[in-house]
Amino acid sequence: MEDISVQELKDRLSKGEHISIIDVREPYEYEEFNIGAILIPLGDLKDELPKLNDFKTTELIVHCKSGNRSAAAKVFLEQNGFQQVRSLIGGMVAYQALN
Repeated sequence: MEDISVQELKDRLSKGEHISIIDVREPYEYEEFNIGAILIPLGDLKDELPKLNDFKTTELIVHCKSGNRSAAAKVFLEQNGFQQVRSLIGGMVAYQALN
């Protein structure tokens, strides 16, 4: 599935749309700035996979700091049967720059 731009994500969030988002950064990064996503560090994603079964057929956005870890998370999730995974292009760096 096509990745998502920070502008599209911000627009959808500002409209109050409910979006399933996973933050694959580390806890210290999440504490510095977050958008309320579910925190599952990339290194823990494999172990946390069973908790995400409800998202297998719905849109699921993954993000990190710059887009590299979320791109890896997207590939991993798709390999495990997730059908509508989108990575946030540019990650939180781009998201914060848009303010």
